[in-house]
Amino acid sequence: MTASVSFSVVVTNYNYRAFVCEAVDSALAQSRLPLQVIVVDDGSTDGSPALLAQRYGGDARVTLLMGENAGQLAAFRRGLEQVRGDVVCFLDADDCWLPEHLARLGEVFDARADVDFVFSDLELFGQQQARMRYADRAMDLGYTVVSTYMLMHWYGAPTSALALRTPWAHRTLDLPASLGAFWRLSADNCLVFGTSVLGGRKYYQPTGCVRYRIHGNNGWWSNRTPTNEYLNRFRSCGLIEHYARTIGLDARCVDFAKQEFKTKPAPSWREARRYAALVRLRRGSWWRGLERSLAILAAAWRRRGELPVEFKGLS
Repeated sequence: MTASVSFSVVVTNYNYRAFVCEAVDSALAQSRLPLQVIVVDDGSTDGSPALLAQRYGGDARVTLLMGENAGQLAAFRRGLEQVRGDVVCFLDADDCWLPEHLARLGEVFDARADVDFVFSDLELFGQQQARMRYADRAMDLGYTVVSTYMLMHWYGAPTSALALRTPWAHRTLDLPASLGAFWRLSADNCLVFGTSVLGGRKYYQPTGCVRYRIHGNNGWWSNRTPTNEYLNRFRSCGLIEHYARTIGLDARCVDFAKQEFKTKPAPSWREARRYAALVRLRRGSWWRGLERSLAILAAAWRRRGELPVEFKGLS
């Protein structure tokens, strides 16, 4: 019988006094109880530290870490230092979970010792209502090194929908100070890109339980200007290159795109097209590149057992 993994939850807060208790309470109310809930307050000035101390100071289930403002990446690291669970989940203080979230994640981690990183869908609420999802079904994404390195594809979700085995969190957050300074915000990029480039196996498990609050203070959501989008891509490129250098990875990895695609048991047609484009970047004749692309698409066709939507009507 497969052993059940234990979960640690790291809640990071900066000036979200109005929301943070809802986030912490949602972690404590999980049907599959976490081993620990760690709340990191990143130097809030809105009364959050006093509220957290009053509400949870005597609760043995909660570890409170207070400190000076240093940004999201530093808060992740401070929380991770206290983690004892097999799997760590990060929860933004303005978000919350429905009670079955950890149970649904556990279904994957318990059954699949080879899966290192699981991410979920999100339900937007507050100033906007919508659902964010990576796919319309659960999906074993296999390995994603080549696709991430060559195309900067983001196999993940915002912070509150991420879970990864604790050793992988340590590996991805082990960054030099010169690089870490760029990730005071959007540090979930470190978890997402790092796990991909360093060779973790990824899985998409829609739980329907992550509630992502849209409000005026959302740094990522409210600042999606062309300049900020460019700067985020620029920083992400440097982050990916850092992880690649630590394992000696370079553009020659494109030669293994076909082998990486084979690690995906039932890829989507979007993923098949992505790898069909990747294999054409390999050295050699354009005709050989086209053959490789068609081989990828044919393999996806056989494994899915159906024609892609765009091909229906042409058979």
